[in-house]
Amino acid sequence: MARLLPPFKRRSILALTAVPAAAAAVALAAGPAQAATWSSTDKYGSWNNNGYTLYNDVWGGGAGPQTIWANSASNWGVWSNQPNTGGIKSYPNVTKWVGTPINSLHSVTSGYSVSVPSSGAFESAYDIWDSSNADEIMVWLNKTGPIGPIGSYVTNVSVGGYNFNVYKGWNGSNNVYSFLNTGYATSGTVDILAVLKWLENTEHWIGNVTLGNVQFGWEITSSSGGMNFQVNNYWVSAS
Repeated sequence: MARLLPPFKRRSILALTAVPAAAAAVALAAGPAQAATWSSTDKYGSWNNNGYTLYNDVWGGGAGPQTIWANSASNWGVWSNQPNTGGIKSYPNVTKWVGTPINSLHSVTSGYSVSVPSSGAFESAYDIWDSSNADEIMVWLNKTGPIGPIGSYVTNVSVGGYNFNVYKGWNGSNNVYSFLNTGYATSGTVDILAVLKWLENTEHWIGNVTLGNVQFGWEITSSSGGMNFQVNNYWVSAS
């Protein structure tokens, strides 16, 4: 069972500007949602599957409709129709609880493959929490549109299999450390423990915290007209 309630997501990033009208809307594909094992239009709809929990998580002000569907934690997606206004509207995500201090872990890795729209404003991102929800670590793999992280730029680092621009900030409730991929990736593997150890041993921003929820999905600011986001493959391994 996930230990982090969906409303926590509302504190992660800020949209920098309102987003121009989308050049083209991606129509809702009838196949995946209609044939799926589970689907929901509820703002906080959730589904447990094989140690993972999926959340629709439509939390932002002025949010539009969103449908989440899933066959498993590694095959799911959303159709989301969010207006061209600033601010995050939703974070549909898949969550796995770890519950182990990071210095007692030998490996935490995750693999992903996603299909995303070519317009709108969103990013594909891990949202990783310590068990007390005091530290939030975001790993952006790709982004589209004028969005940006909370806080200020600190440094550039190659860690976890990617080259990142790193930002440090505070959202009024918890620390936020954001790692923005300098490239654009829709599939790959992330060494999550390497990122956490860099925060602990190089920057000393965190201590031997207990790794709580590892979340993965899309922070959606704009998807006007309705757009499809899909996870084609996903897994988290911790030992």
